[in-house]
Amino acid sequence: MHEETTILLIEVGALLFLLGLLGRLGRRIGLSPIPLYLLAGLVFGHGGVLPLTASEEFFAVGAEIGVILLLVMLGLEYSAGELVGNLRSAAPAGLIDGVFNALPGAAFAFLLGWDWVAAIVLAGITWVSSSGVIAKVLADLGRLGNRETPVVLSVLVIEDLAMALYLPLLTAVLAGTGLLGGGIALGVAVGTVVLVLVVAIRYGHLISSALSAKDPEALLLGVLGLTLLVAGIAAKLQVSAAVGAFLVGIALSGPVAHHATEMLSPLRDLFAAVFFVFFGLVTDPRDIPPVLLPALALAVVTMGTKTLTGYLAARRVGIKEPGRWRAGLALVPRGEFSIVIAGLAVAAGSVEPKLAALATAYVLITVVTGPMLARLPDFAWFKVWLRQRAVAQRAEPLVTTD
Repeated sequence: MHEETTILLIEVGALLFLLGLLGRLGRRIGLSPIPLYLLAGLVFGHGGVLPLTASEEFFAVGAEIGVILLLVMLGLEYSAGELVGNLRSAAPAGLIDGVFNALPGAAFAFLLGWDWVAAIVLAGITWVSSSGVIAKVLADLGRLGNRETPVVLSVLVIEDLAMALYLPLLTAVLAGTGLLGGGIALGVAVGTVVLVLVVAIRYGHLISSALSAKDPEALLLGVLGLTLLVAGIAAKLQVSAAVGAFLVGIALSGPVAHHATEMLSPLRDLFAAVFFVFFGLVTDPRDIPPVLLPALALAVVTMGTKTLTGYLAARRVGIKEPGRWRAGLALVPRGEFSIVIAGLAVAAGSVEPKLAALATAYVLITVVTGPMLARLPDFAWFKVWLRQRAVAQRAEPLVTTD
């Protein structure tokens, strides 16, 4: 066995074993393991206490698979009809989401004295919640079947579909290709999303019939292969791989979807942990302190606006007060798309150099605090506060005019 392979096995094995211990610790103390995974990545990443180099490529690929599996598992929870209905009902919430969460990022860039290109980049970073992190949090907290979860999912899907339009335009702006190049990229993105969505809704039953729920091995290989294939094609066409994976999950139904969920769950947990660790591995802790205060201020503002977005979206469809807060607080974390957007800007070399560090610190703050905030509605004191608030609202005297 080659020396490099030996080191790779040691690093991967040691880190995965550590993640197992951290996951157990997190659940014993009533904390989502996501912040612990991120901190482990910081410790063993660039600029950390004990940097791991041989396994970085492995974790990079595993992180991509992790996001894809998180999204296909979310898609398996819902049918195509439910998706269309939720998208229609959540369209106003999607508009509110864009206004409430993109504008603060753009305004903050101007306050820092950055140009309009940096403002567009930072608007995207603060706009989109992390589908991967939120999917993991909902699974950890046992909320996938909650009444407010379709609302959260609808907002995430609208954001992912919006990213399918935003990313090609952003790439064109950063490259300076002008309106023609941006229009072509946008056309390809829109066509791809529509095509995949139509296939998922109209021909999903044919896809399910081609996979047998009676043969576990064939079903696992077929679903996993189809998911990775569609996600890869979507990414190649400048559309989110997450959108492609989610629509594969939507297309599957019946016993196939049920058995696929059972078999993919362990793989999802493994590669989701890898995703969060990799996020920490590629972050240099030394870049964070100079931009920590601005990132914290931006995080506080946009965590509030994102919570308000989810609250209003849940209220609009008649969900009661506890569910509104669960929906709002679940949407707080930003993650994979924010990092992708910052990475595109840095690679172009035409934006403020501090933007990458600010984005990293911002995402880390929201990803670490988001899973903690998502647990607030489960605490007894929060439930008591909601009951007192409801009693106070009912007791308010009616204002009349003579």
